[in-house]
Amino acid sequence: MTQENLYQLALSFIPGIGDQSIKVLISYVGSAEKIFKLSSGKLQKIPGVGVSTAASIVHAQEALRKAEQQLILAEKDGAQLLFYTDEAFPFRLREIPDGPVILFAKGNIPFNAPKTIAIVGTRKATEYGKEQTFQLVQALLPWQPLIVSGLAYGIDIFAHTASLQHQLPTLAVMASGLQYIYPPAHAPVVKKMFSNGGIASEYEYGIKPEIGFFPARNRIVAGLSDAVVVIEAAEKGGALITAELANSYHREVFALPGNINQSHSKGCLHLIRDHKAHILTGVSDIVRIMNWDQKVVKKKTFTLPENASDSERQVLKLLQDQGEQGLDDLSWKTNIALNKLASLLLKLEFEGWLKSLPGKRYKVIEK
Repeated sequence: MTQENLYQLALSFIPGIGDQSIKVLISYVGSAEKIFKLSSGKLQKIPGVGVSTAASIVHAQEALRKAEQQLILAEKDGAQLLFYTDEAFPFRLREIPDGPVILFAKGNIPFNAPKTIAIVGTRKATEYGKEQTFQLVQALLPWQPLIVSGLAYGIDIFAHTASLQHQLPTLAVMASGLQYIYPPAHAPVVKKMFSNGGIASEYEYGIKPEIGFFPARNRIVAGLSDAVVVIEAAEKGGALITAELANSYHREVFALPGNINQSHSKGCLHLIRDHKAHILTGVSDIVRIMNWDQKVVKKKTFTLPENASDSERQVLKLLQDQGEQGLDDLSWKTNIALNKLASLLLKLEFEGWLKSLPGKRYKVIEK
């Protein structure tokens, strides 16, 4: 754990500062540590920071003390802290508007695996649902995706155990601090997951699972995944919340059809009926929709403009190397303030070097 980790975590403990506020602060200042070194007057010049928030940052001794305690607990537990500006932080979570800025993680988790699939469903899984979960995970083997779920009874735990049996990495997203495995009966499965996967949570140590945390947890399950597969679901439940969130994040959703007379099939059937999910008849449906069978196309060459400034070259090279990026990501990766970056991007767009996309995202135009 580093000194910057201390300040990053302390930010999240300051009253009145949420994830979006933290992203704005980092974009303007550059690092968490620098934020704590600013005077109240300078802090108030940052959009959205008022007198009260500035005072909370300047007098944040309690937040820093709590952050220090949390880092000690995490280190003793063999966990790590990931901040959204870290290279190892899941890039897929940076793409969603309400993604967390901090994750506690334990295990050997390939967060940024080339392919990730969430498998979710009812807690009252049938033999049909269990069998289909096992067969799907087995069929996914050639593509080696990270399998994401929520460790709940039913489909979730079968997705994790099937992944372990087939030696696919699997991640459980928790609705509590990492020391509270919920349900406790699944603790033995979690221990097996640490060698090829693990657990992660946005909640610090000492936070017990609560009803309201599970829907929030589901947004991370959806955000971490390229696609969400709903195996079995009633008309209401967490799996459908995850599917709705996935749709809002422009992730693909698949639903397994079932008996129209069975309550545990109605959720999936309604998703398919309402065009909120692709019908899942086998892994070939996922491969086709996700374009996993497409050959890699060689990138065109790209020549930086001769008269570009150092900042312009930095932005264009980043977009060329890493593909399309959001405005916030560009800001913290280049360490260019948002107001300066916005005018720079507009200039490059007018000159035909890049294209703006929906959601304040940008990509280079190949020459």
